[in-house]
Amino acid sequence: MTLNRLAALAACVGAWTGCAVAEPDLARGEYLVRGPAGCGNCHTPMGPEGPVAGMELAGRLVDKNPAFSAYAPNITPAGAISGWSDAELARAIREGIRPDGSLIGPPMPFAMYRGLDDDDLASMVAFLRTLAPVENEVPASEYNIPLPPAYGPPVESVSAPERGVTVDYGAYLAGPVMHCMECHSPMGPQGPMLDAGNLGKGGFEFHGPWGTSTAANLTSHEDGLAGYSDAELKTMITEGKRPDGSQMFPPMPYGYLAQSTPEDLDAVILYLRSLPPLPDA
Repeated sequence: MTLNRLAALAACVGAWTGCAVAEPDLARGEYLVRGPAGCGNCHTPMGPEGPVAGMELAGRLVDKNPAFSAYAPNITPAGAISGWSDAELARAIREGIRPDGSLIGPPMPFAMYRGLDDDDLASMVAFLRTLAPVENEVPASEYNIPLPPAYGPPVESVSAPERGVTVDYGAYLAGPVMHCMECHSPMGPQGPMLDAGNLGKGGFEFHGPWGTSTAANLTSHEDGLAGYSDAELKTMITEGKRPDGSQMFPPMPYGYLAQSTPEDLDAVILYLRSLPPLPDA
């Protein structure tokens, strides 16, 4: 990507967010998309052996249930986003609003993505533009439930905490980036229950070809993480293996989380250790 292209993106996203300048970093964008953000966990077609080679981020059916049939769109340059501006793509990621004003539905984790840092968001957009185009026609999602008019007021500007092995940065990673807390908090009629009395207590069920998996309690309660060492937690997060050697179920994006830096994993675990102890949902 040329310096002119990066400058244009910075100006475009900066103007949209209301911040002075968003600073895209291709390496950072690749790290987030292919690593802790785990975008391919929903957007890359899956086969019996995992992600389908040559189809990275080309879209697929994510979930089919009585409430909706959700398809993650093709977000390579061959998809519909090729006709969107960088600011429009950034808004779709962070606020769930397409250029035509329509709302993107679940399970895209907008409760979390609204907290994405301006520079991280710009970096993810910049990286997506560099992907090889993959032709793959994906149907539109269908919802049998009413979608809200919006997921909240317009997001003007967001700044992440300084990077480091801290509780604050761990909260940013486990929240907006990895969206751990969305899946690992109970779901109510209006979506994830992210209040202090429910945050991280688990209980949400995921149904798939593997059967049913239930999001675990991530708090410091004995029902949660109290009995695990930091090393055991890292293995569970990145490999999906419990201390007894048994394999954990999808849809946890183990392969993507395994790309996280050791420091980022340390920050996430430090944050999880700080959560008030809550019994299982």
